[in-house]
Amino acid sequence: MELAELSDRAWTLRQRYAELETRRHGRPWSREEIALGFVGDVGDLMKLVQAAEGVRAIPDARARLEHELADCLWSVLVLARLYEVDLEEAFDRTMAELDAAIATRLRDPGS
Repeated sequence: MELAELSDRAWTLRQRYAELETRRHGRPWSREEIALGFVGDVGDLMKLVQAAEGVRAIPDARARLEHELADCLWSVLVLARLYEVDLEEAFDRTMAELDAAIATRLRDPGS
C-alpha cells in the first residue's frame, strides 16, 4: 500500500473516531488531544520495546508491538493531515538533510 493510501485509510478511521467522540463527549478531539494520544501510544510502544529486549514480561509482546507500531503510524498520518504536512515531501527532505549531516560527520571524525 502506498503512503497516500495509508493516509486516506487513517483519515477515514479518524473521521469515524470523531463521530464516536462527538457522541460521547459532544465534540471530536482537538489536534492537541490527538497528539497527546500519540504520546501515550509512544509510551506504550516503549514498554513493548522493553519486553522485546527482555526487560519486561508482557504476554503477546510481539503481536502487541506490531499493533502499537501501526497505531503510532496511524497517529503520525492523522497529525500530518491535520497540520497540512506533505509527509512524503517532508520525509524526503528530512532524510536528505540527515544523510548530508552524517556524510559530513563521517568525513570529519572529530565532529
